[in-house]
Amino acid sequence: MSDSYDAVCIGAGPTGLATAIEARIEGLRALVIDKGCLCNSLFHYPVNMSFFTTPERMEIGQLPMTVAAGKPTRAEALKYYRRSVEHFELEVRQYERVERVTGHDGAFIVHTVDSEGQPQKYHTKKIVVATGFYDHPNFLDVRGENLPHVSHYFTEPHPYWNQNVAVIGGGNSAAEAALDLFRAGARVTIIHRGAEMGRTLKYWVKPDIENRIRAGEICAKFHAQVVAIEPQHVRIKDGKGEEKVPAVQVFALTGYHPDFDFLEKLGIRLATTNKKPAIDPETLESNIPGIYLAGVVIGGNDTSHIFIENGRFHGRQIIAGITGKGKLPDQEPVAPPGE
Repeated sequence: MSDSYDAVCIGAGPTGLATAIEARIEGLRALVIDKGCLCNSLFHYPVNMSFFTTPERMEIGQLPMTVAAGKPTRAEALKYYRRSVEHFELEVRQYERVERVTGHDGAFIVHTVDSEGQPQKYHTKKIVVATGFYDHPNFLDVRGENLPHVSHYFTEPHPYWNQNVAVIGGGNSAAEAALDLFRAGARVTIIHRGAEMGRTLKYWVKPDIENRIRAGEICAKFHAQVVAIEPQHVRIKDGKGEEKVPAVQVFALTGYHPDFDFLEKLGIRLATTNKKPAIDPETLESNIPGIYLAGVVIGGNDTSHIFIENGRFHGRQIIAGITGKGKLPDQEPVAPPGE
C-alpha cells in the first residue's frame, strides 16, 4: 500500500482516533502514529481506575460504549477504543516516534523511527497533532527526583502495604492515589504547597480525603515545599523549618503538560504567558498552514478544561475544515486561545 495519506494523526489516543475516523467517514485516507501503544496515556492510568464521566461522552465515531456499571473503567475504555480501530479499519503505527516533519501544506513528509530503530517516512497533505500531555510530568526540579523510588505516575497500591509512602500534590490524582494507598494498608503522607487540598477535587473524593486527613488516617503536610528527595525520606520546608518525611516510595503527582518542544519544532507559535498555541478557533489549524491541533495540546499550560468528552469533537471540527464543509452538527466549538 502507498505511503501517501490525506492526513497523518500524531497521537493514538481517543482524540487522534476520533480524527482518523472522521477522515475515513469523509473518504480520506488517514494514518495514526504513536510512540507508545494504542491509547498510551489511558494504558498508564491507575489499573483499577473508573472514569468520572458516563460512557456516551467517551464514544467516538458514534459507536456505542457498553459498560457494566454507570461509569467506564480503564479496562472497558481500552477495549472500546481497540474495537473502534478494528471497526473502522484504521491504519495505526504503534511504537513509532515522530522525529521531524518536512515539506509544506499539501506535501508534508513525516519522518519517524519505528520500534526496531528503522527510519520511516510518510507523505501526507495534512497533519493533526493530538499528542496529549500525560507523557510530560511537571517536574519539581529538586535533588533526588530521579531516584528509582520516585514516580510521576501511580498504578496500583498493593506493593506498598505496610510501607511509608509520600504523595506530592493536592489535585485529584494525588488525592485518589493517597486514598488507594491508605486502603491498601500503606502509611501515607500528602505533601502539598497549598493550604488545603485542591478546590477542583471530584465531589466524592473531596470529603473522603478531608475526612481521612481530619481523622489522622492520612498525614498531610500543607504549606510545604519539597527541598530534596532521599532514599528513605522526603526533605520538606514549611513555616516551622525543615523536617524529614519517611518514604520508601514517592509519588510526585504534580500535573502534566503538552510537549511544547515538539510543537515549537513544527514551527507552531506559543503564547509567552500560558503556552497556548496559535490556532484558528473554527478549524483548529495552527499558524503553520496544513498543521492542525486537537485535544489537550490546544490548552497550553491550562490542561484542566479539555477532556475526552470535548476533545473527541475536535476531529470533526478539523476534518470539516479540511474538506471545506464548515461546522458539522453536534459539534462543540473550541473557544479562541487566550494570550
